[in-house]
Amino acid sequence: MLTHEALLQALPYALDSVDLPTLGTLQRGKVRDSYLREDERILITTDRVSAFDRVLGLIPYKGQVLNQLSAWWFAQTAHIVPNHVRSVPDPNVTIAVNAKPLPVEIVVRGYITGVTSTSLWTLYEKGERAPYGVPLPEGLRKNDPLPQPILTPTTKAQDGAHDAIITPDEIVARGLVSRERWQEVANAALELFAEGQRLAADAGLILVDTKYEFGIVDGQLTLIDEVHTPDSSRFWAQEAYASGKPESLSKEFLREWFVAQGYRGEGAPPIMPAEFVAQVAQRYIRLYEQLTGLTFHPAPLPAQDRIARTLSAYYA
Repeated sequence: MLTHEALLQALPYALDSVDLPTLGTLQRGKVRDSYLREDERILITTDRVSAFDRVLGLIPYKGQVLNQLSAWWFAQTAHIVPNHVRSVPDPNVTIAVNAKPLPVEIVVRGYITGVTSTSLWTLYEKGERAPYGVPLPEGLRKNDPLPQPILTPTTKAQDGAHDAIITPDEIVARGLVSRERWQEVANAALELFAEGQRLAADAGLILVDTKYEFGIVDGQLTLIDEVHTPDSSRFWAQEAYASGKPESLSKEFLREWFVAQGYRGEGAPPIMPAEFVAQVAQRYIRLYEQLTGLTFHPAPLPAQDRIARTLSAYYA
């Protein structure tokens, strides 16, 4: 684990964006830059992280943690569903098949929790006993495990818009995905989540909930984007959860900080102090090390020139 001092020193060098114009079409997302090269997509994970929609912050080494951890998870789950990864030539870079994304994503929830207005716990606390159309029993407390995982389909957000909850029947009626394909997605998501929970439990962690994105490659369902990272999933430490105080090792920690400051996504967000940003980075790195059993060794920063050299060598 990097020391707190080392993380503070890395703050000025957090990788916000990479400009590599020779690589072709560039798309900048919330947390990474994507370049299209023929049938491949070059994904460069930056240190951007979104605590709320449109609220971005920089977390040192976050990109390297997400890139390497996601690659690790893809390897662990390849027996369940194929994925788009071809190579990871650099700690910040993934070379992926240029899959056609499905226009819907799927969230899998294993616990009743959350602090935002659309979270499962917020809705339940307000008296909704069938949030997202799934009946839940009386007497659940915040952070309790659910009787069974809840699947929540959402539209794929476009141009900064929010994901919208959508039912399987609406997905089929609108022609977004066929009923047979959607059932394939739902089955794969449940298998992936079960495997993720098992591997997390082996590492002393709890996989609380997550989002999966799928695409189609040569007619075959393919897992794409990130998977089971602290940006795409919620993780708790088992020991802390057993004591009644869940300890978040994901961006939930960041979101809860904003809520504690009275901010819920509207207006100007408070500025994150450097000490707090270092704490977030520590949790991201701790999650990587605890799940994989590997020690995180950051690549030198700044990274733009190194990434360009790596890709030049890769495509030589």
